[in-house]
Amino acid sequence: MTELTHFDAQGQAHMVDVGAKPNTHRIAIAEGFIKMKPTTLAIVENGTTQKGDVLGIARFAGIMAAKKTSDLIPLCHPISLTKVSLDFYILSTSSAIRCQATTETVGQTGVEMEALTAVQVALLTIYDMCKAADKEMIIDNVRLINKTGGTKNKTNYKK
Repeated sequence: MTELTHFDAQGQAHMVDVGAKPNTHRIAIAEGFIKMKPTTLAIVENGTTQKGDVLGIARFAGIMAAKKTSDLIPLCHPISLTKVSLDFYILSTSSAIRCQATTETVGQTGVEMEALTAVQVALLTIYDMCKAADKEMIIDNVRLINKTGGTKNKTNYKK
């Protein structure tokens, strides 16, 4: 079993020391889905919600969340992000929206948590903006799909 890095030899939680790690260009891509009623999806797609542009606001929320990840996840390092982008894909056949977040930095630690946080908050924002029309929405399958950089490059995660 892989050793958990956020615990010391005595089992106490600690922030991992990345001081000796080299700065490398690091990229993480995460995705997640929100399933909703077809009528709710049509409202989002047509931009006819009373609260405004759902996907535009969700994009800003995801970017803001990525920047605040170390404030939300106790043992995450505060990092300087060089890029955060979110893309949304309307999946009419499954009545869902796919959110994909890409985060980048040049640094000593990865940006996976920032990408995952961006996706979660963007999807929660969609939920919040649409809950008056659909209380049965489901946020599903949020996961890291790609990571590059550092000494343990991980690519081509199973989709």
